[in-house]
Amino acid sequence: MVNNNLAYQLASAPELGIMVEESPIKWCSISLSEVIEKGKRLEASVYDVEAKQAYMRVKNGLFPSVDLIGEHSPVQKAHYGGRLKRNYIDKNCENAVGFIGSSEMLDISPQPIKFMIDDERVSDLHVKKGTVLISRSGTIGNMSFVNDTLEKFLISEHAMRLECNSYPGYVYAYLKTKTGQALIRSNIYGSVIQQIEPEHLASIPIPDAPREMKSKVDNLIVQSYTLRDESNALLEQATQMMIEELHLPKIEDLDVEYFKKGVPVDTFTVKLSDMEYRLDASYHIPIVDAITHHLKENCDELTTVADTRISKEIILPGRFKRIYVEEGVGRVFIGGKQLWELDPCNKKYLSLSQHGERIEKQLELHENMTLITCSGTIGKVALVGKHWENWAANQHIIRVVPADDSIAGYLNIFLASDYGYRLITRHIYGAVIDEIDDTHVSRIPIPLLKNHDVQLQINALALKANEKRYEAYKLEQKALEIMDREIIYAK
Repeated sequence: MVNNNLAYQLASAPELGIMVEESPIKWCSISLSEVIEKGKRLEASVYDVEAKQAYMRVKNGLFPSVDLIGEHSPVQKAHYGGRLKRNYIDKNCENAVGFIGSSEMLDISPQPIKFMIDDERVSDLHVKKGTVLISRSGTIGNMSFVNDTLEKFLISEHAMRLECNSYPGYVYAYLKTKTGQALIRSNIYGSVIQQIEPEHLASIPIPDAPREMKSKVDNLIVQSYTLRDESNALLEQATQMMIEELHLPKIEDLDVEYFKKGVPVDTFTVKLSDMEYRLDASYHIPIVDAITHHLKENCDELTTVADTRISKEIILPGRFKRIYVEEGVGRVFIGGKQLWELDPCNKKYLSLSQHGERIEKQLELHENMTLITCSGTIGKVALVGKHWENWAANQHIIRVVPADDSIAGYLNIFLASDYGYRLITRHIYGAVIDEIDDTHVSRIPIPLLKNHDVQLQINALALKANEKRYEAYKLEQKALEIMDREIIYAK
């Protein structure tokens, strides 16, 4: 039976679309002392059945438990940055530092769009390497771990910082398990905007496993985030090689032809022969012509994404009513907001019986595809890793199937660059929700380099970076598996 767009399935039955009865209402009894212990809170979520089961699972587990935060606990201090008036500046200003939120901190390589002056006023928005981050308002419980990539940014007060006495990777892995997440969610408060505070996490029990096990889990998480740093460095190297080979200046330094310079509003002229039936000014912005002209002057050949040497197919799935199922039954399903995450949070699962044909022909992802968001936030670009093989993504993402592996990485590097972004977003149309389609993507210019060996090196760096991200994913999954099998559920 389908109710509220969620297909319920019997645990032992294959996914056949059969009718089953809904689960009964969850209920439990609580003592007055428990209410007092929980700060006299009367919200049902505080006494959630799954959270109570998680609590008892840890308390009665193979290993003794300790409170998460305290003098003799794994977490020494939990805090978050103070609220302040955010005075944003241009990224090219002196002492500018990127500012990211609690959703952007989940990205493998965050791309900040806001910048602030790095001074004493924002000092508590900095984070230290090895700190565990938890989103504390809005969507609660999303986890990240501060590596070299995150350490260079300011992070908003909506991310709680857990500074650990030891084994921060162990704390991260525990809180990311279903058990840890259930315990975090049981402390949420707020009727409009949900939040948690450090004091709510203080008494969460965490298994006090032997040092060897803690160290093993901690090392896996630290190695995973180190590999993410290394993948980011490889992509930066590949992008820089491309920029140098094409002699590309900074976007703001390109020679743009405006009708009048030095006036408050940018003005430019467009020939009737260049209109292409588009009357929206954004399609004809001079910066696109400047980029295209520069590429023609410095590449061997300027072709398009539709060229058979570049791509086999460009796929834009159709819209459809989604039927979701429980985890482990259907196909993993993600959206554009999760495109830059290594292991996307809040994954959903599509019914195979209802959407099997559509998944196979339109929605399925395969290694080395380039993904481009085409609705809402336009121009986010990602390269599909091996761990996303056969996952599905929604219709707001265009898939570019590369001609072969010798071009897949290079194509992604160019489209993910600042220059590729301008060439993608010039096609935006729509008065309320921005959109582009597969026809627009097929027309995006792609430069083929004069030095073919350099192009192959750029391609190889991108694919190597993707491989490192796959390895990072496997290490984190191994850490979570150890945490569940050998620590939380151990008997």
